[in-house]
Amino acid sequence: MTTIVSVRRGDKVVVGGDGQVSLGNTVMKGTAKKVNMLPRHQVITGFAGSTADAITLRDLFEQQLDKHQGNIVTAVIHLAREWRSDRVLRRLEALMLVANKEKTYLISGSGDVIEPEDGVIAIGSGGNYALAAAKALVANTELGARDVVEKSLHIAADICVFTNDNLTIEELDAVA
Repeated sequence: MTTIVSVRRGDKVVVGGDGQVSLGNTVMKGTAKKVNMLPRHQVITGFAGSTADAITLRDLFEQQLDKHQGNIVTAVIHLAREWRSDRVLRRLEALMLVANKEKTYLISGSGDVIEPEDGVIAIGSGGNYALAAAKALVANTELGARDVVEKSLHIAADICVFTNDNLTIEELDAVA
């Protein structure tokens, strides 16, 4: 369980997440890093769900980026197709957000590849709280993308018992 949110605003794209790892109703760790930069491709990834499954998916996504010369659209589609059709991968329980300078996508094991219409998207147990907060902040303030991500994650942490205030936030300059 976790909360990951991405906001694309102005000249930035920002992905942030909390650090809580829960096992049932027990907090096992509070400092996990669920948002990572893939520096070779200038792509940020964030995951919610089983940690081992998410790391496997992040590695597979990076392999797809390598195979397709950093083309995020092609890499996302191939990962979703492989995730959905492979007998072993199909059992993985996680969701991923990926973002580069131009695009942001949510990828799921059911084959979903979703690009947000308004540049705001979130996943995880606190995802709906962070999404609502981020949309409200984007619509009603002039805050930058990083501030929107940070504030929406703090709001989610105040509401969702599976989300904490130990944040990891990564950002890239976006194509305007």
